[in-house]
Amino acid sequence: MKSVLITGTSKGIGFETALSFARGGYKVFATMRNLEAASTLQKQITEESLNVIIYKMDVDSDESVKHCIQSIIEEHGIIDVLVNNAGIERHGSIEELPMSDFKAIMETNYFGVIRCIQAVLPQMRENKNGCIINVGSVAGKISNTPLSAYCASKFALEALIESLAGEVKPFNIRVSLIQPGIIDTKMAHDVTKDSNSKYPQVLRFGAMFEESLKQPTPPSMVADLMFEIANGDSWQLRHPVGPTALPFLGWRASLTDEEWVDFNAQTDEEWFNSVETTFGMNVRRGK
Repeated sequence: MKSVLITGTSKGIGFETALSFARGGYKVFATMRNLEAASTLQKQITEESLNVIIYKMDVDSDESVKHCIQSIIEEHGIIDVLVNNAGIERHGSIEELPMSDFKAIMETNYFGVIRCIQAVLPQMRENKNGCIINVGSVAGKISNTPLSAYCASKFALEALIESLAGEVKPFNIRVSLIQPGIIDTKMAHDVTKDSNSKYPQVLRFGAMFEESLKQPTPPSMVADLMFEIANGDSWQLRHPVGPTALPFLGWRASLTDEEWVDFNAQTDEEWFNSVETTFGMNVRRGK
């Protein structure tokens, strides 16, 4: 039986990924920062008699990651698949967002991934077999307010994972980067909340998220893609997922950097008209 270690499994994409792999016959090591948040997953495990073991692991901590992953390997043997899913988001303008938020996002979304990769790679490399799947974002290719800090962490992840893929391919370790668009998770809904920012861009992208979430894309779509990748033999690096992913990526790629800056610098009415023309979305709140 193959095994998978998944980070950030208390809710959202991580929660659904744990269920998808378990239902597909994997032994699942589901990790999360706070075991108090494990009740929903534990209930599902019990109801379906799934082969899932929940572990406490904080990806922000060197000691926590090292101790947890070493314990799993010692108790259960090889970890065949690592899914780096744990992530956080803080939104706001660069001027107004506290430095502590910038640091917290990088600690979890970037350094947390590195910690987990470094902990599993020795046994994957020695066995010349493994699969490392990383949850990035369309935000790893499109930087915009109010997600500047989050985008920075995902841009960094893009660079890291691209380098990793080249390093470990000679050892038969496959590496994938998932690029979800707007997915129906708490994180996405948080972006829609009103703000008292001095910068109009902070509210505008929240309105775009709000409109997209009226036709929600479930996190299970991302989970099922990761299960498919783990079970396959593809060496494809990047995997956009969700109905908004490719349109957003194509939209940004079609613009020069200067055009992208000008798009974001528009007045509210100009910006609303541009979005409606490009995507057919009326993101004017209250209309």
